[in-house]
Amino acid sequence: MANQSHKRDTNARLFSRAPRATVIAGPLAVLATASAVSLGVLTTDTGASAPASLANALPEAASGPVAGDSTPAALDLAGELDRRAFSRGGGRVADVVPDATKQKSKKKDLSKVEKMLRPKKVRKAVRKADAKLFTTEALNLWTEPGAKARKTGEVDAGEKVLVTGRELRGRQEIVLGKKDTRWVTSGYLSDEKPAAEPTLGASCTNGTSVASGVSPNIVKVHNAVCAAFPNISTYGTFRGDGEHAQGIAVDIMVSGAEGYRVADFVRANAAALGVSYVIYSQRIWSVERGGEGWRGMSNRGSATANHYDHVHVTTF
Repeated sequence: MANQSHKRDTNARLFSRAPRATVIAGPLAVLATASAVSLGVLTTDTGASAPASLANALPEAASGPVAGDSTPAALDLAGELDRRAFSRGGGRVADVVPDATKQKSKKKDLSKVEKMLRPKKVRKAVRKADAKLFTTEALNLWTEPGAKARKTGEVDAGEKVLVTGRELRGRQEIVLGKKDTRWVTSGYLSDEKPAAEPTLGASCTNGTSVASGVSPNIVKVHNAVCAAFPNISTYGTFRGDGEHAQGIAVDIMVSGAEGYRVADFVRANAAALGVSYVIYSQRIWSVERGGEGWRGMSNRGSATANHYDHVHVTTF
């Protein structure tokens, strides 16, 4: 308190003497001008030491007003000090962003999957669902179309399901029960019920056979396909690479629409025939991922390499 009183007395004396004020005003004007020049230089310097340098230019700037501090140059300089200190406040600008703005930004960051899975949107999709389609394959049921999807079951081929019409990331949404929905791989729902596949049990009558030494499952595949499609006469088994060399693979030489029928027949009877996977027309179906249906394959460069002219079957 003593110091503050002393400063006020000093100020009163200074302002009561015009000649003395004139003597002091001159140096202060010079000091303010020098400070302004220093500020102009420092504004181009992004170093953290700039406010300290400006404080050195006005020794008492941090401790309170002194005689002559009310000059415009001094006031501008003090304001600039405050602004520069705030701008270098290490993230304090972000602290003043309104909560409403943050919440709005967060809503924008929601992914398409998250928006689609909102309970309100799911309920609306279920209410509007009015179309039923048949599954053309046995399909896995997924909780969502995104990468975080969990498998919750399977729906058999030929089942009629209610669809919502919503699709995302290669999956379609179907209604399960009255309120719940699940997602299945796109491309395996049809307006028409799939035709019944040929069944096992008949005998091969066209005189074809496979090489001796192949696995028992390859023999079963040949006999079943030969009985169901007696017009097919060429089966390739042994050759010098991979699964063919092991005697667990066979190439059934067929193409076009009949090739699809053969591939679907083998897939439908995979368990009875000991089949691991089937490839045809640049698509693959495997027991391990059976619920996904037929999956596309990369281009290998030719009709034969892409399996357009034959159905490849690998067994266990």
